[in-house]
Amino acid sequence: MMYRHFIAPSRGFTQFSHDLIRHPSLNSDAVRLLTWQLSLPEGARESLSRTAEKARIGACAFTRAKRQLKAAGFVHERRVQGPGGRWVTQQLVSNRPLSEAQAAKLLGRTPPSPVNPTVGEPTPRPTDGYPKDEHLGEDNSILPPEPDPEPEPTPDVPEEARAVVGTLPLLSPALKHIPPGMRDELARLAAAWLAAGHTSAAIHAHLLRGLPGGDTPVHRPGGLVRYLLRAIPPVAPPQPPPPTGPGISARLAETRECEGQHAQATLFRPVGDETLCRQCTPAPIGHGGS
Repeated sequence: MMYRHFIAPSRGFTQFSHDLIRHPSLNSDAVRLLTWQLSLPEGARESLSRTAEKARIGACAFTRAKRQLKAAGFVHERRVQGPGGRWVTQQLVSNRPLSEAQAAKLLGRTPPSPVNPTVGEPTPRPTDGYPKDEHLGEDNSILPPEPDPEPEPTPDVPEEARAVVGTLPLLSPALKHIPPGMRDELARLAAAWLAAGHTSAAIHAHLLRGLPGGDTPVHRPGGLVRYLLRAIPPVAPPQPPPPTGPGISARLAETRECEGQHAQATLFRPVGDETLCRQCTPAPIGHGGS
C-alpha cells in the first residue's frame, strides 16, 4: 500500500498543472527540463541546453527530450538576424501547449537581444556534445542549412514496381520506416523481379519469409529489403492441374451403359449407335423358335 506525505513549501516554489507533470508524450527528462525552465525567475536568459547541463541530462537524452517538448507545443524556436547581421536563436518555453501561430506572435514581440562580451580569459570550446546554437543570444552568422531535396523518381521504373514498394508499410509493421530516398532503388529491384516473371504477390511473399520472426526489431528496413531483393530466383514452372476424377482403363473406354431395365448398371460394347445391350434388344421378326 502506498502512502504519501506532503508539506507545502513556504517559499521558493512553483505551481504546475498535473496535466503537465503527467503528460503522456513527455519522458522524465522532458518534464524536468520544462519544470526547471518554468521555475526560473522572470527575465532569466538560461537556455534549454544550459538547463540540461545543470540537470546532468546527457546530450542524447537532451535531444530526445527537446524533440518531445517541441512536438507537444511547450517549446518553440526561431532564428532571427540581430545587430551586425548575426543570427540568433530565440527560444520560447510555455506552461501550456502553443500553436506555431501563437508562438510566432509572442516571439515577434521580443526583439533579438544584443550579444554581451564575455568577461574573463577565453576558454576552449566544450566537447560535452550540446549544440552551441541552442544558447539564447549566442552569435551564429551561418544560415541554417537547407534540407536535402528528395531525389526525383526515375522515369523508367514501371508503376507496378513502385506499387510493390509503396505497399510495403502495409505488408508488415517492420517495414513502416523505409527511408524515402531508398524507394527508387527498391523499385528498380522490384522491376527486375517483375521482368523475370515474378508477380507482386510473389515478391511480397518472399519479403515476408525473410523478415525476422517474433518481436525482433528491424532497425534498417530499407537495407533488409534491398538485401532480400538483390538475388532473383528463377520462376517456378506452372504445375499441371490435378486430375478431376479416377482414370478409365482403355478396355472400358469403348463401352456404353445399357439404358434397359437391369438390376444394376450393365456395360456393353456397341457396334453402332445402339443404346441397348443384346439382352434388351428385341429379336428380329422371323427368327423366333417354331
